[in-house]
Amino acid sequence: MASESREPSLRSSRLALGWLIGGECRFHPARFLLTAVAILVGVALGFAVHLVNGSALAAFDGAMRGVSGAAELSVRATSPLGIDERLYPRVARADGVADASPVVTLDARVGKTRLTLLGVDVIRAAMVTPSLIGVRPPSLGQDAASTDTPFDEDSVFLSRAALTQARTAVGRRIVVTANGRSVPLRIAGTLPASDAATAVAVIDIAAAQWRFGRLGRVDRIDLALADRQAAESAWRAILPADAILSSAQTQNAQGDSLSRAYRVNLDMLALVALLTGGFLVYSAQSLSVVRRQRAFALLRTLGMPRGGIVAAVVVEGLAIGLVGASAGLAAGYGLAWAALHWFGGDLGAGYFGGGAAHVVFQPGAALGFFALGLLAAVLGSALPARAAARAAPAAALKNAGDVLDPRRAVPWWPAAALLLVGGGVAMLPAINGLPLFGFAGMAAMLAGGVAGVPWFARTLLAPMAKRTRGSVPGMLAIRHLHGAPGEAATALCGIVASTALMIAMATMVTSFRGAVDEWLGQVLGADLYLRTTAGASFDPATRTRLATTPGVARLAFSRQIPLTITPDRPPISLIARPERGGRDPLLVLIAKGSALPANALPVWVSEPAQRLYGWDPDETITLPIAGRTRFVVAGVWRDYGRQAGAVLIDEGDYQRLTGDEGRDEISAMVAPGGDIGKVADAMTARLPASLRDQVEVGRPATLRKLALTLFDRSFAVTYLLEAVAILVGLAGVAATMSAQTIAREREFGMLRHLGLTRRQLTAMLGIEGAIVGLTGALAGIGLGLILSQVLIHVINPQSFNWTMTTRIPYETLLGVAAALTGAAAITAVLAGRRATARSAVQSVREDW
Repeated sequence: MASESREPSLRSSRLALGWLIGGECRFHPARFLLTAVAILVGVALGFAVHLVNGSALAAFDGAMRGVSGAAELSVRATSPLGIDERLYPRVARADGVADASPVVTLDARVGKTRLTLLGVDVIRAAMVTPSLIGVRPPSLGQDAASTDTPFDEDSVFLSRAALTQARTAVGRRIVVTANGRSVPLRIAGTLPASDAATAVAVIDIAAAQWRFGRLGRVDRIDLALADRQAAESAWRAILPADAILSSAQTQNAQGDSLSRAYRVNLDMLALVALLTGGFLVYSAQSLSVVRRQRAFALLRTLGMPRGGIVAAVVVEGLAIGLVGASAGLAAGYGLAWAALHWFGGDLGAGYFGGGAAHVVFQPGAALGFFALGLLAAVLGSALPARAAARAAPAAALKNAGDVLDPRRAVPWWPAAALLLVGGGVAMLPAINGLPLFGFAGMAAMLAGGVAGVPWFARTLLAPMAKRTRGSVPGMLAIRHLHGAPGEAATALCGIVASTALMIAMATMVTSFRGAVDEWLGQVLGADLYLRTTAGASFDPATRTRLATTPGVARLAFSRQIPLTITPDRPPISLIARPERGGRDPLLVLIAKGSALPANALPVWVSEPAQRLYGWDPDETITLPIAGRTRFVVAGVWRDYGRQAGAVLIDEGDYQRLTGDEGRDEISAMVAPGGDIGKVADAMTARLPASLRDQVEVGRPATLRKLALTLFDRSFAVTYLLEAVAILVGLAGVAATMSAQTIAREREFGMLRHLGLTRRQLTAMLGIEGAIVGLTGALAGIGLGLILSQVLIHVINPQSFNWTMTTRIPYETLLGVAAALTGAAAITAVLAGRRATARSAVQSVREDW
């Protein structure tokens, strides 16, 4: 008897489970495909962004190895001013050093092709960095051997990438421009051992120093070590303040540090689509469970265990995840290839400009995103499955609607608790420079917002539900939604999630773009800007001629060079220009120090530099300029142009400390009534002939437009993610409204028996759809504005070290609300026509 009363096992119900799952997929393929596409989109975007990031870092690593020659360790200058070449013999003789190779490094160009020009000692490089040794092709013949050698001052060796980009060939003559000088050279051979994607040129170090104005200076000393521990001990007493130790690891760390926050933010924003897909699976599976509530109850009555109901729904979700995740990996690889082809390895953000990246497949990442896709689909199905299994069969056979009593209050405290916890977690500090707690807080707040949808819907509809007058379709629509808040919440959760995330991103981007636009208006106060390229500079004689140009009221000359503070961080920008008592338009001060002590050297630091290095007003800091020079921070200035940070010193202090008389930027104010175009032409004519093609002239409006274009390009992927989020949201609206409407066919048949016409039913459904869409839009917009504050005031400062004020994109908010409301109404009406097509008698007939 005991065995007869035992609940049937899941194994004994496998045939019924197969029929149940297979029948659902066969009769509702559109729902299955739509939810699979939602998972596909999330997996594809996440995997594509991850592949692009990994491929970009791999390309950056190859470029660094191509330029550094894979040296074991290097002594590098902290700035382009270089280090005294007399350091070389001291380093070479240091304990633990097996060999040393001095190198001159210059940013150069051949025509419009940019490359890195290296001057090396061939004998020493052969022992330390043999990949930098040029090889003469045998096709040149024996006659060329006497002149085309690595020691010939007229010879240059180009990598394959440089040859391809410059559209030249071995044996031809080219003009190489670097450090303000243009030198004709003959291509004597190639660099077969260098990275195939790195544009680099190599000449003899003596020729580089002589012909490109670098006498007495080198930029790095590559090392081969015999005993690293002994060498590091010796270097503490040898290295000057303007030199640092650098390895391939620290070079890669610089690139990783510069772009890491950007890459992590993109990864997180891409996973937003997967999270939204999980909500869409939850919505679709919840509606499927409600529609099949009586079927599940009947199977329970016939002996199927509770686990069978759970298994049926979860296996459906697993099938959705398998299809969506598998297709998502393939689509993600294709998206990554397209992104690298069209936007580059930095997706337009400018972190790895000038390098070519190719897709590098990452098996571990593929498995990870495949698992995330399965997890999102299974979790989205598990919750509705548990609800279906807990329902009592007898009650479920009599009821197929919302089981929540409309007179019972909907709890609000779970949503409030999640929102408060999320807000508290988001305020925690960054971990290793990454806003991980910020993203975790956003996830908790998003869950809280979705959990609060039933309460929000009930609260919003309560005043309208109390009305006793109005049209019959309108009153029926309001009473139905008010009386079935669980059903409305199921339809709304995917809409609210996708809308909230899209609004949050749109608000952040709008605020950032508005702040950058306002800042550009403040700092671009001159009438004309001139800037040199390829290392050229305006010498004192040229500056004197330009200052006497007719129509020029005032010129301000400046110098900008990179300055390395720590080896594993990107260099900051050192800017030298006339400070003029703090009235320089470049200095948009956000914090100001007190009066400077006597004889103190003032320095103004940018906001990112303050946040990265802790340089606060009135603090004394040391910079590697002319040894180790102490400065007092006179203020902090707004700067959206240099994420790694910048410092500004007076040009007089800079010239006295460094002896550098060159300047690379000019801002010109034209006399009142002067013609800006004619003044620009006159200034260009006064430049030396050798310098004219190395100077770019721009106007504020053009520079401002270019800067905003680059901003939009860098956020192109964010705009794409916004579009995907709203499209997924609209698809969720269509799917949920369609499924809910079709599932209510018996209800429509009953209303037809009570006297309602098809037109009235269609109107009722249109009103219901509009209310659901508007409710979802309002909830999503409100939650999105809350989430945007985390993005603007927590994640953005922790990631990029910039702060800004909130700017609300009102047009976007209105457009989203209108689109969601219209989409829900139209979908409900179209689905209603199908649901009311049958006769009233057929609609209410029980057919088991």
